[in-house]
Amino acid sequence: MEGGSFTGGDIYQRDFLPKDYLATYYSFDSGPDPEYQMLKFNLECLFQTFVQGDLRGDTLIDVGSGPTIYQVLAACESFREIILSDFTNPNREELQRWLRAEPGAHDWTPAVQYACELEGNRDKWPEKEAKLRRKVTQVLKCDANKPNPLEPLELPPADCVLTMLALECACHDLNAYRAALCHLAGLLKAGGRLVTTVTLELDSYLVGERKFSCVRLQQEGIEAAFRDAGFHIERLQHSPQSYSRTCAPNSGVCFIVARKKEAA
Repeated sequence: MEGGSFTGGDIYQRDFLPKDYLATYYSFDSGPDPEYQMLKFNLECLFQTFVQGDLRGDTLIDVGSGPTIYQVLAACESFREIILSDFTNPNREELQRWLRAEPGAHDWTPAVQYACELEGNRDKWPEKEAKLRRKVTQVLKCDANKPNPLEPLELPPADCVLTMLALECACHDLNAYRAALCHLAGLLKAGGRLVTTVTLELDSYLVGERKFSCVRLQQEGIEAAFRDAGFHIERLQHSPQSYSRTCAPNSGVCFIVARKKEAA
């Protein structure tokens, strides 16, 4: 953080390097490290939600995708169309590189294999990658701090909005976090679901040598923010799983599935 100030969008656009982020949190080359265990936790929760559960539909919008695709591996089995989005140009370019299977794109094979293992056949990972590439129809710019996060586009309301480990990095305090949840609710149909993993008590995280700030969240405040934003929490799974202390010293995570309440 520069002078203790919150790292806002201009700093992300300038300093957030996708390759550094992927190397820090998704390198897959150091065995059962905390980062890989966190990924497995998220893949398991997403599998339970989208494959074993009843959450399916026409359109899923992933807000704050970053340069990653692991979060939609399960959803591609349950939705006709997936829309990825991120604030920064480099992150969207990294997503496009993977979608086009370009040389130099990040190798997600271990994550895809694990997702397929959960679904019953680890060897079907090439088919999973091909399916996901077909299902992703757009990669858009987003800003969760805007009333319409996909401005200037006005998309039809979605069946599901997904945002993994993202809002706490975009919001400078709890009020901004609550407002961002309201903004995401605006992307959903009545009765649609918001699916998210939120890091607990995390002030900042490291990408390469650059530190990025987060709003420090606790479970009680998160639950209240969801209620205030017009959501009913259907599932909340707390885990003590944390990242490496040198990278992102959080104290656990919450995986949440919440339904947007019908208009009164």
